[in-house]
Amino acid sequence: TILVHGKRTSAPGAALANGFAGNALDIDDGYRLVKGHPGACILPVILAAGEVVPSCSGTQFLTALIVGYEIGIRAGLIRHALYQTYHSSGSWGAVSGAAAAGKLLDLDTETLCHAMGTAEYHAPIAPMMKGIATPSMGKDSIGWGAMVAMTSVLMASDGFSGIQPLFNDTPNQEWIENLGRRYEIMNLYFKPYAACRWAHPAIAGALKISRENLILHQDISRIRVQTFKAATELSCRHPKNTEEAQYNMAFPVAAALIDGEVGPKQILPPRIHSSQILNLGDKLETEVSDDFEQMFPEKACAEVIIYTNDGRHFSSGPMEAQWEPPDTLPSDDELETKFQWLVEPVLGKEKTRQLVSMMWEFEKLEQVQDFIDSCVV
Repeated sequence: TILVHGKRTSAPGAALANGFAGNALDIDDGYRLVKGHPGACILPVILAAGEVVPSCSGTQFLTALIVGYEIGIRAGLIRHALYQTYHSSGSWGAVSGAAAAGKLLDLDTETLCHAMGTAEYHAPIAPMMKGIATPSMGKDSIGWGAMVAMTSVLMASDGFSGIQPLFNDTPNQEWIENLGRRYEIMNLYFKPYAACRWAHPAIAGALKISRENLILHQDISRIRVQTFKAATELSCRHPKNTEEAQYNMAFPVAAALIDGEVGPKQILPPRIHSSQILNLGDKLETEVSDDFEQMFPEKACAEVIIYTNDGRHFSSGPMEAQWEPPDTLPSDDELETKFQWLVEPVLGKEKTRQLVSMMWEFEKLEQVQDFIDSCVV
């Protein structure tokens, strides 16, 4: 099932469509050290696999989800350690999706290894910094990675052989040996803004200055953002589409200062063409901070300095991206509010309420199909 409109397609096709949709607003969870989004790679695959498996229960689904996170985060760590080029989430997420779907389909050990090896071999290369320089619908290659994962599981189930998956290549044996003892799913960050995570500390800093000093956007003459090098490579150009609005530094900071939030409304037409936001964004400049560069990727930090037309200036001080483990994770109420904020405009209040109730007791679901059906208009 393709979520929301409910069209039916093949399992790989559904993983592809739902994978692109899941990452479309760039507001999904992530894991700091892999600089990517493990959940977005897994969920589309097990949603499809959950319909392949007869009467998949909530407990089975959650177990597969956890397996996917634990395998995926470790695959991402190994991928980044082995290759200097920064490959996006789909490159290692394909392995995690295959592991999760293989768990749901109850593959034996040998077949599961073939599935993960096939997924690794056919996963997108996805050079991420090229995607930052020229934002496109390819995004984090999550849709393609999800399709590769689902296809690899089905092929392995029919006897297709794959390479040995990358876990044998790990430069740090502890990453493998602590599997089942250290649960990295507990170390995820969450996103309050629909923008590249690298822009989040600057957004938070701008909002802090604005709210504490009651600064109106029309009084701002200049905005300086000191941050880590990768964040300075985000564009400050006027976005022509939503991807260019998300992989941007100037646009989300300006949108936050004017609208007080950065969500679907801000990063979709017509708001991405707002002359008010674009003109304010033109006043923003970025520079590399050596201190913040040394902290990345363990921490994503920035400091914002806002200058006003009357000659004053205000500093946010060092800001870390919000909703980070272990100290600033969102509360259950904050996550539920975020879910409602994103879903109600699409599915309506009543279906959103039903989904919230289901998710808080997901392990009690007898059939995951009931949840999937509730995600359709």
